[in-house]
Amino acid sequence: MPSNPNLPARRAQSLILNRRRALGLMGGAAALSLPFAPLVQAKAPLLGRQNTSFYRFMLGKFEVTIVRDGAAILSGPYPTFGADQFEEDVHELLTANHVPLKKFELPYAPVVINTGNELVLFDSGNGSTRRPDSGHLVEGLKLAGYTPEQIDVVIITHCHPDHIGGLTESGTPVFPNARYVCGEVEYDFWSPKELLDADAGLARRARSMQENVVPLAEKMSFLKDEGEALPGIRAIASPGHTPGHLAYHVESEGQRLMIWGDAIVHYVISVQRPEWPLAADMDKDVAGRSRRKLLEMAAADKIAVTGYHLPFPALGFVEPYEDAFRFVPAGYQFNL
Repeated sequence: MPSNPNLPARRAQSLILNRRRALGLMGGAAALSLPFAPLVQAKAPLLGRQNTSFYRFMLGKFEVTIVRDGAAILSGPYPTFGADQFEEDVHELLTANHVPLKKFELPYAPVVINTGNELVLFDSGNGSTRRPDSGHLVEGLKLAGYTPEQIDVVIITHCHPDHIGGLTESGTPVFPNARYVCGEVEYDFWSPKELLDADAGLARRARSMQENVVPLAEKMSFLKDEGEALPGIRAIASPGHTPGHLAYHVESEGQRLMIWGDAIVHYVISVQRPEWPLAADMDKDVAGRSRRKLLEMAAADKIAVTGYHLPFPALGFVEPYEDAFRFVPAGYQFNL
């Protein structure tokens, strides 16, 4: 039989075509295992954890923006929460809710409400010098589209440093055009200079009060329980964490939001076991009763809630659970 001079070329072409078909059928992962497949490496550097800086939604005609001031990673939650309980009981509750046992995150989440007439800020964050991963309120405001000069009203839930530390910077008001609202009982407790000579914990908080709040007193109005900060926003007495702690009820066109500040801190322990003490509560029995009162109100009336230390974006609902309550994070309800 005569030889075909084109046969070697055809065989080579056939091998190439078969290889291409194999690559297509086997997919990329299998193709990389073939000895003649090229080895491609594409590596990007690890960039670290990242949280969103703000979350915005409508509440009736009010535009609400929750801003991330930062967070602290602390040991616990036990005994910061539930110190009067057996450690294993606290851990059992945490495990049942998929919560780590040895560390917890304490976020800081101030709230901004645009009422259409005024831009209102609830609490001012830590300020730039208090904790290493906090004090980002001004940055967060700018990312959300605001400047400090646009804030018309600053409402203070209570006078702990992580809520008032961002009111001034080196003695200068951070929100130069704002007026301020504070609970009357709260201001009267923290403002006396005699507290500067108290024990270390009280003295530290009293110094923050003297630096950040007392200089603004001339531009401040003082509320009692049920007092109206401005139309649609009224105070709810919730003492215990501090003597004059105020939560706030916000309502626009029948839609409601509770801003509970630090009356309720941990999204599992403080909600499912409201009577368990928090180390930072100044009157632990009163604080437990305030927690239950707010939780009962939110659950019964199906009011949306935001808390200063809830996992960001710190927004959700409360529902009855066993003999207490359970926090239900918001889904897409506020995106519709």
